[in-house]
Amino acid sequence: MPIIMSAVLRPAFFLVLLGLSGLVMAKDYQRINWVDLLPEKDLKALENPPDYISDIEDGSPEDALSNKMLSALEQSTMPDDAYQRALVSTDVVETFNGKAIRLPGFIVPIEMNDKQEVTEFFLVPYFGACIHLPPPPPNQIVYVTSEQGILVEDIYNAYWLEGTIATSFTENEIAQSAYSMTAETVELYTEE
Repeated sequence: MPIIMSAVLRPAFFLVLLGLSGLVMAKDYQRINWVDLLPEKDLKALENPPDYISDIEDGSPEDALSNKMLSALEQSTMPDDAYQRALVSTDVVETFNGKAIRLPGFIVPIEMNDKQEVTEFFLVPYFGACIHLPPPPPNQIVYVTSEQGILVEDIYNAYWLEGTIATSFTENEIAQSAYSMTAETVELYTEE
């Protein structure tokens, strides 16, 4: 039996056929989480902090973030302290290099265009990262560029970003990142 369709539906049908045949195909982004970007040794080290971190009492002066970091930096002179190395690690998961990914995060603006749209930024896993010291490890920061610019009305909002990730090191006065990408799609975060 032949398929009969209206002139309105015919173009859409052919686009579907073209898409199925591979001639017109949208990029397939792999949805990842931030821990996916951590090499296994760094993830294990961060999941198992040393005793000197867990011995800090809640509410004590040592509990203040700056004091924790000072204490951690003092301890980082220990050559076998995997936890401290993980806090500043630039090691990457090489299998992500060149992969099209979808990753949620918060935008920390670096550069803006004349329209006050963000064209360069760090994507970070939690609000306030890089703004309040210390920043996350470099392998938990993605340096992102957007040629067209992104209107960020509220830095408290999280976003979904899609693009091809690269394992490349970027450093500026705000932070260091071990990954980079060009934003292809940016949308306000919603639960999936």
